[in-house]
Amino acid sequence: MSDSRILSRQDLDFLLHDWLRVGDLTDRAPFADHDRDTIDAVLDLAEQIATERFEPHNRAADLAEPHQDADGKVVVVDGVAEAIAAFAEAGFVGASVPAEHGGTGLPFTVARAALAWFQAANIGTASYPFLTTAAANLLLTHGTAEQVDTWVPPMLDGRVSGTMCLSEPQAGSSLADITTRAEPQPDGSYRVVGTKMWISGGEHELTPNILHLVLAKIPGGPAGVKGISLFAVPRLLADGTPNDVALAGLNHKMGYRGTVNTLLNFGERGGAVGHLVGAEHGGLAAMFHMMNEARVGVGMGAAALGVTGYLHSLEYARTRTQGRAVGGRDVSSPMIPIAEHPDVKRMLLAQKSYAEASMALGLYCSRLVDEKDTHPDDSARARAALLLDVLTPIAKSWPSQWCVTANDLAIQILGGSGYTRDFPVEQFYRDNRLNPIHEGTHGIQAIDLLGRKAVMRGGAGLELLTTTVRDTIARADAHAEEAAALEAALVRVEKTTATLHATGDPDVTLANASVYLEAVGHVVAAWIWLEQLLALGDRDDAFAVGKRAASRYFFRFELPRTGPQFDLLDSLDTTTLDWPAV
Repeated sequence: MSDSRILSRQDLDFLLHDWLRVGDLTDRAPFADHDRDTIDAVLDLAEQIATERFEPHNRAADLAEPHQDADGKVVVVDGVAEAIAAFAEAGFVGASVPAEHGGTGLPFTVARAALAWFQAANIGTASYPFLTTAAANLLLTHGTAEQVDTWVPPMLDGRVSGTMCLSEPQAGSSLADITTRAEPQPDGSYRVVGTKMWISGGEHELTPNILHLVLAKIPGGPAGVKGISLFAVPRLLADGTPNDVALAGLNHKMGYRGTVNTLLNFGERGGAVGHLVGAEHGGLAAMFHMMNEARVGVGMGAAALGVTGYLHSLEYARTRTQGRAVGGRDVSSPMIPIAEHPDVKRMLLAQKSYAEASMALGLYCSRLVDEKDTHPDDSARARAALLLDVLTPIAKSWPSQWCVTANDLAIQILGGSGYTRDFPVEQFYRDNRLNPIHEGTHGIQAIDLLGRKAVMRGGAGLELLTTTVRDTIARADAHAEEAAALEAALVRVEKTTATLHATGDPDVTLANASVYLEAVGHVVAAWIWLEQLLALGDRDDAFAVGKRAASRYFFRFELPRTGPQFDLLDSLDTTTLDWPAV
């Protein structure tokens, strides 16, 4: 069994095989070419490439972030191109893409678990193919046959990378206010003109071409988000000539510094050639296909960084000797490993409880993707899609909040060494601190959860979530303490949601939506821990002992946090509304 500090293979095997039973998916036609052996081989290969190709340049890419040379080309450190090439050659860009489209045809759950190795080893480099996979999946769902044939094969083999171009300097996350326009042409193409901000992977020499997926408005269309369309805009045209896409500047970030982040101008010379993807004015719905995949992926990236930070600090705590037991008075006695000090144990357990719940939640949502796409029963597919819809804002934001906290604790455990660049935990923290902003901030996810998902279809989504959690509680006779605590918290979720939506005032309902997201996220994480307890059965090895300790910590130290949060929400407090921000 691997003893890597990148990820725990033992935990991944437990989650995939003992809990989520991904092997059962191979009984379905789309995955018939795979079995337990091929799944394990994929994970072995992911660990190998992540260890040999991605991790070695992680620090170098952080210290020497991308820059432009004298010719204006973007330069990255040695090792990035080789890592991306190895990733593509091994088939990981198209790991979950069906074989008929040139992919490996793996279950999405397995592909997501494999990608976690790369995110933990070097999230900056992993971002390039991560975005490419999401772009390819979008085209497979919304593109024409010609668009799929033109772009998906070179994406999968590493010749084209993908981006998503949403934000603009004046609009930020408010996509209703974008001004990029797309003028229709007689030949059926469009000329795209505008500026896009915060574009990861927007310009580089890592692949021969880049395909930008750009949100823009066709003149004469509806106002706001209803008038947004989606366009495929390549950096190089079919004949190899440059398209009208210009790099206007590089952004310099506190983390993910290995991922080039750009300001792009489209149409400085009259208009960049673009091709409509999906229906006119249906761009936001199409882009949400990519964004929702990316949101779960961001949560998985946060989880991966939380896990690797925990593993690094755990190893340090086991080997670093300092001080003696609290009751020890004999200064001549040997110092003890700091892992034996209760407060260090507290910090380790907190990390483990956050990071392993986050990893499990991300993989559970990935399994829902497989269910909604491949389950033979239509009603089961619909249920999986609805549950995934409700869980997506939590799967993105909860790991992005609490795994940053885990990384903060990893730094604390290392003490003075933790905030130096001699150890990687400070980089994990900086890298992970971007994830609460990536693909929609906490506030955006909170409004999505409380304002939309909790009441969508007459509350059917929230009802499905609570029913699913109660199904777990009903099986938890051997864990009565945890089951009772979870049931009590679930009742609070239902009552608070009803109270908030009974105000008749959307401003009051949503004023403290972020508190709601955090509280409901903790309840969901507790459910995920109870699921893991059930999957452990009567195992009593060291792995199971660690899992049970982390679960006990979460139920006793973390879940009780939600009581005061629900009390605050139930009071319909307007402090944040009333403050004039002066």
